[in-house]
Amino acid sequence: MRTEQNVQLQDQATRRTIDHFNEVFNRHDADGLAALLTDDTVFEDTSPAPDGRRIEGKAAVVEFWRGWFARNSGARFEAEEIIVSGDRAIVRWVYHKTRNGQPWHLRGVDIFAVRDGKVAAKLAYVKG
Repeated sequence: MRTEQNVQLQDQATRRTIDHFNEVFNRHDADGLAALLTDDTVFEDTSPAPDGRRIEGKAAVVEFWRGWFARNSGARFEAEEIIVSGDRAIVRWVYHKTRNGQPWHLRGVDIFAVRDGKVAAKLAYVKG
């Protein structure tokens, strides 16, 4: 295959992985997420300020999300834009939930690295 075709195939594979990750995430399915993470995956949370927290390894990341889903049962992420380049993706998103009985949202960006069809890194950043 030509290089251009390889690049296009890589972009498509990365996009499928990110779309699937976002779908499973919005179902709050920690076990489903586990199937989409590399064993050495890394997640960088947006808190605590100013630099967030780095969580390493599939088991630790899945456990983090399991607890997060339990604390944020009605939360969902809406992807506003997804930019893919090879094995990397940038997702500009809005996080929606109810806070103190009122609708609330926060905007941010995730930078993903994908390896062999799985998420190897998800680095999160927020506005504000």
